Amino acid sequence: MSQIQDIPVNRIDGSAAALSDYAGSVLLVVNVASKCGLTKQYEGLEKLYQEKHAEGLEVLGFPANNFKGQEPGSDAEISEFCSLTYDVHFPMFSKISVKGEDRHPLYAALTAAQPQATGDGPFRERLAGMGLVSGEPADVLWNFEKFLVDRKGQVVGRFAPDVTADDARLREAVETELAKA
Repeated sequence: MSQIQDIPVNRIDGSAAALSDYAGSVLLVVNVASKCGLTKQYEGLEKLYQEKHAEGLEVLGFPANNFKGQEPGSDAEISEFCSLTYDVHFPMFSKISVKGEDRHPLYAALTAAQPQATGDGPFRERLAGMGLVSGEPADVLWNFEKFLVDRKGQVVGRFAPDVTADDARLREAVETELAKA
């Protein structure tokens, strides 16, 4: 088991959890937000989850309010939004911070393990043009950045926020990991 799998987290209902609860699965860890221009990605993430869950994929949603206050709700409000608006069935977790001094240990470990994202560039440039890029280059750039964790708990991929669940690069990486025993 990897260090990442041992980091404690809380489910959106407040119950204790760890990524080790999903040992043996391929994980797509995503920082999510309800009031972001990328929020519609919940739909694609849910579709990917439904298509690949039986093969061992878990999509794990971690709400974060780090970017322009785009996740202001409580865990209960976030859970209701995800259920009613996008019919989300993949596991959701309590709101955390994904960057800055109060960054959750999970995101410290994820970004340390995979400091660069596939597809990074165009979205970063747009945000920079609006004065919204700050911090370290390895920091999570925005909502809906995705980390791919293999069945052994190793971070094997990272995808920029605007790389959607149906992007060929992401799907190929997921399918490659699912094919491994």
